[in-house]
Amino acid sequence: MINLHSAIALAAVFLSMANAAATPTSSYLPQSSPTYLPKFPAQAGVITQWPPADPSAPLPSGALPSSVPGSIVSQTEYPPANLPVANAETDPNIIPIMKLIDWNYVPNATVTYPTPVSSGLSPSMDPSYPADDPYCWWTYNQCDTPKISYIPPDITICPEPDTWGLTYDDGPLYFTTPTPENAVYAEPNFYDFLLNHNNQKANLFYIASKILYAPVAAQRGLNDGHTICVHTWSHFSMTTLTNAQVVAEFYYSLRMIKQVLGITPKCWRPPYGDVDDRVRAIAWQMGLRTIVWDQDTDDWQIIGDQVAPTASSITYATANKTMAGYVANGQGGPHGHITLEHELSNATIILAESWLPTIQKLYKTMPATACNNIAQPYWEESFVYDIQGTVAVSTNGSTVGGGSSTTGSPAGSTPSISGKNSGANLQAMGSIMTLVAAAVLAALL
Repeated sequence: MINLHSAIALAAVFLSMANAAATPTSSYLPQSSPTYLPKFPAQAGVITQWPPADPSAPLPSGALPSSVPGSIVSQTEYPPANLPVANAETDPNIIPIMKLIDWNYVPNATVTYPTPVSSGLSPSMDPSYPADDPYCWWTYNQCDTPKISYIPPDITICPEPDTWGLTYDDGPLYFTTPTPENAVYAEPNFYDFLLNHNNQKANLFYIASKILYAPVAAQRGLNDGHTICVHTWSHFSMTTLTNAQVVAEFYYSLRMIKQVLGITPKCWRPPYGDVDDRVRAIAWQMGLRTIVWDQDTDDWQIIGDQVAPTASSITYATANKTMAGYVANGQGGPHGHITLEHELSNATIILAESWLPTIQKLYKTMPATACNNIAQPYWEESFVYDIQGTVAVSTNGSTVGGGSSTTGSPAGSTPSISGKNSGANLQAMGSIMTLVAAAVLAALL
């Protein structure tokens, strides 16, 4: 018989073993649907499933209904646009989420990285960052496979050859000061173009604070059947932000998209590709999988409306040449490509519209999620999209059911995300807890 003090000490050892057994060293941390978002009423005229309830009904086109800031969502519910949340550590919306995250699984990457675009400092020249890249910092050397084993690699390519993963960042496009010259490029111009060119679908990575000023355009993007993903609240380099600010970027993005569109994305893209394992781990625990790219058109650097000149600015001709090279040389390789394009300015829209017909002729053209067989990119399971192959997967890459046709009607169960060996971990935890109980019981006999 052991005394109670010894039993408690033994129990602590067993609990430590239980924690070790529960650590998914060879599988991914389980995810679950975000429960921290408010319950919002459905917006009138916004679809609640895909395919739509009436697939034969024509998709919307033409001019958008008029809306002004505050007509759909109040700005007072959100932080200032285009800026990281300055008071994130004391924000009453963020504090509860900080408590939900298991920080044992978030690397302590305390290095202050330079802002890739505005600093003018090459990431490779940052003297404060270790040369062995311990945090898989994409901006440093395009690392996309985390150094931690419990979150998946970034999605960077289309696995099938001759496939073009179509993605557009920084929307929805609107102009704070419309003019006769730039108004023709604001939405729904580009969405009408995609609709009129084989009803082409794409991933739209929305800056959430832009939705505040163009909510009806965002709703049009969803209603058209495009796959909406998070592109953060303020479009700042994520590795430069505190943990609380990173959480706030995701929270307010998910909240805005949920309030205006009624969906909760599982996908996100870091501005400038600036992500490391710290940010990835926070995103993953908030229900988001990281998507980057393997082809950058550099269209975001073209000087034009809403794009001021910087040291890294390029001409339209330069971006056009880059795109021409990708289109000409991307066929016949071992895999397809995810290409970075934007609905950011008049110049980016002109470039996208000029090349899309050629891309459609040469490649199987689809959203990056579709070419990676992700049929359900939202936590709302009523949205089921077309995919490249015959087997749908969750955003962690695991099979989630039977075959899926290209009409967006999967066979078998719907995707859900969980750790691959979570059952084994729970079983191990149960066995160890039984030993703990036995040890305490022995002390009391």
